[in-house]
Amino acid sequence: MNDLQSLRPKEYFDEKSTRDMAKHLAASDRSMKQNLAYACRILAMTGQEAGLAGQISARSERSDAYWTLRFGLGFDEATADDFIEVDGDLNTLTGEGMANPATRFHLWVYRARQDVQSIIHTHSPWASALAAARQPLVISQMDMTPLHNDCAFLADWPGVPIADDEGVIISGALGDKRAIVLAHHGYLTAGQTIQEATYLSVYLERAARMQIRAQAAFGPLTPVDDKLAKEAHDYLLKPSIVNATFDYWCRQTSTNL
Repeated sequence: MNDLQSLRPKEYFDEKSTRDMAKHLAASDRSMKQNLAYACRILAMTGQEAGLAGQISARSERSDAYWTLRFGLGFDEATADDFIEVDGDLNTLTGEGMANPATRFHLWVYRARQDVQSIIHTHSPWASALAAARQPLVISQMDMTPLHNDCAFLADWPGVPIADDEGVIISGALGDKRAIVLAHHGYLTAGQTIQEATYLSVYLERAARMQIRAQAAFGPLTPVDDKLAKEAHDYLLKPSIVNATFDYWCRQTSTNL
């Protein structure tokens, strides 16, 4: 038997690495509000603050309610005690302070997508540059593949999202995807966990930076092969990888929350 005939299929190594990661990458024991606070610090660390324009939320156990950073604070100063629970009219149910009025569209995403547990929206520099140019994301490199066939594009800006219409439009454009580039605006990620929403946010901003730089230097980009991109998407979104990466970024913030 020659060497090629003895090669094991990729599925073998995928299954083995999945078992090994489950064994060796233990989940961290943090509260929901601690994860939200760390997510804010990670967004700040990766250059995604834009004054008070950015928002983060997590679905509440109460119907039509969610947790969010109280308005007036930046990502870089968020602590676990700074999160409040609000209802569909943005009345504060738990904690002190008010929600960013622009978080109202989060409610529409939560209503439309029962799988979504956390939402991040920012006007980060590179994703906002794509939005300003009205360009969708082109998955042209491996690190972009967590967003393969998972990043929608809204070509028209519905205005400041403080009312119901904007929530209907944005949630409709998002569909079943986990991310969306919002033309003339910014981006949104919708994760099954706070960790996943953060992971997608960081990689979306990196992907936008990569796309703009590569296009400026070399012109139009060549998308990754669809089959290989899907394989990479599914592998890189394994919860063990997502959570371990989030934990690493938490350590990078050098903050105890």
